[in-house]
Amino acid sequence: MQALRQVDGWPCDHVAVAVAGRAEATYGDLDRVYPWASVTKVATAVAVLVACEEGTVDLDEPAGPPDSTLRHLLAHASGLPFEGTTPISRPGRHRIYSNAGFEVAAELVAARAEMPFAAYFEQVWGFPLKGPAGHGVEASLRDLVTVASELLAPSRLAGETLAEAASVQFAGLSGVVPGYGRMDPNDWGLGFELRDAKRPHWTGAGNSPGTFGHFGRSGTFVWVDPQRGLALACLTDRAFGDWARDAWPRLADTVLTEV
Repeated sequence: MQALRQVDGWPCDHVAVAVAGRAEATYGDLDRVYPWASVTKVATAVAVLVACEEGTVDLDEPAGPPDSTLRHLLAHASGLPFEGTTPISRPGRHRIYSNAGFEVAAELVAARAEMPFAAYFEQVWGFPLKGPAGHGVEASLRDLVTVASELLAPSRLAGETLAEAASVQFAGLSGVVPGYGRMDPNDWGLGFELRDAKRPHWTGAGNSPGTFGHFGRSGTFVWVDPQRGLALACLTDRAFGDWARDAWPRLADTVLTEV
């Protein structure tokens, strides 16, 4: 796929990118290990949802601050701040992007499963979680393609569970998309950021509103467009910045056009 060669013009020393779904293509080293940063949240959310399907935890059980549930935590609606366990809002009032919420969710799974969350995570995915549940994966593009493929055609999760996770949770909440500013509404699913009608956005203008995924400040992203039957995954060694705001949507649109 010629579209992937765009990454040769990016200000990175190393880039690996892959398309999955209706088209299959890779460019770059599939096995080089990169820090995923917040792209970790996508894989963590799936692991938590597996725990829900197994009956280990329940999305609507209390978790985190008073009146918060596991669902609130995964949807960045618990009222917890970016870091720390002291809430700055009541649950369900604002979309506050929170690493802390994912740590609380992981701790709940670990306590119920009676095993470290990292061990539970690795049982689900086959690759390790080396740090915090919200941003601790260091792994390869091959591993990220495994995640993208799961989100296109789930085998670890039931299709109904994935559909719920990729739908709006606590509709109408406003909040900030890190790196892009305030959005009203700022729609999220369960661990997935939803494209919907957000402008500007890190996916392409040609992506359907149902596109979901995540990006990380380490210069990484994965999105899945169910309407197109396509996923795009990317790992780089350059931190997110203005270059990515320009390059990522262009890459997405070129891939979508070529497919």
